[in-house]
Amino acid sequence: MSKPNVRRSYEIEKYSSSRSSSSSSSKSSKNYNLFYLSKHLKKVYPIELHNTNYSLSSLSLSLSQNSDDQKFSSAFQRRQVPAAIKNVSRSLNYARPCPSEKELMRCSWITSTSDKVYVQFHDECWGVPVYDDHRLFELLSLAGLLMDYNWTEILKRRELIREAFAGFNAKQVAKMGEKEIKEIVSSASLMLAENRVRSIVDNAKCIVKIGKEIGSFSCYMWNHMNYKPIINRFRNARNVPLRTPKAEAISKDLVKRGFRLVGPVIVNSFMQAAGMTIDHLLYCYRHKECVNLAERPWRHV
Repeated sequence: MSKPNVRRSYEIEKYSSSRSSSSSSSKSSKNYNLFYLSKHLKKVYPIELHNTNYSLSSLSLSLSQNSDDQKFSSAFQRRQVPAAIKNVSRSLNYARPCPSEKELMRCSWITSTSDKVYVQFHDECWGVPVYDDHRLFELLSLAGLLMDYNWTEILKRRELIREAFAGFNAKQVAKMGEKEIKEIVSSASLMLAENRVRSIVDNAKCIVKIGKEIGSFSCYMWNHMNYKPIINRFRNARNVPLRTPKAEAISKDLVKRGFRLVGPVIVNSFMQAAGMTIDHLLYCYRHKECVNLAERPWRHV
């Protein structure tokens, strides 16, 4: 082989080797980004709040005008997807495969490893408009517990909590005295902090007052919504807000009426669970179903 041909052959091999190395590096980087993304999107919503020591000044966390709530403002942390992988998440959103008959498209925070009770809550409760006073009181109370636990942990004890608080009948809970409160606090199966228990009892008293003033807690809550749920059409979990102007307005009025542990983040979680705002992602099969329920005429139970 002549020298020019040998040199040319060497250059071609060198170029091919360089491209192969570059392609391998790019593929490795892409796989890492996909892993990093799935890790950060896992179980973001329905809102799960965890204790943290990090500063959250960017969220302007004045969670409540109530001094008791302000003590826990550092407990709220929003899980966000880093800007560097936004393009990856966007491509993932549109690359979702068509569901089979056995597989339904759900919000991205529902994964193959999600607990059954959590999936059931997403499929049957979260985003369904609630008009019953007892159920609204229950969901508001459960949302308040998100400061200590996530939805899965709360839902596994839901029946026990419901039994402890008389089915969330506000009139009965409002009459609970020190003996009943101490019994609930001492329950090893409930694992509820005394401050949380007392907050639920105090909130029950406020609900009773609202019932006398307005007629029902349901009328009071849905009046804030003009008796119509807010229907959102988010495509990505990162777009679902942790708090909204509407949640802030309701929180402010609740605090004014004496409610405890009802900051904007908690109220927003409550609104999502009670179907006052439809935050299922657009591709989730429950979005359309909840929208159909939301578009029905308001009815008081």
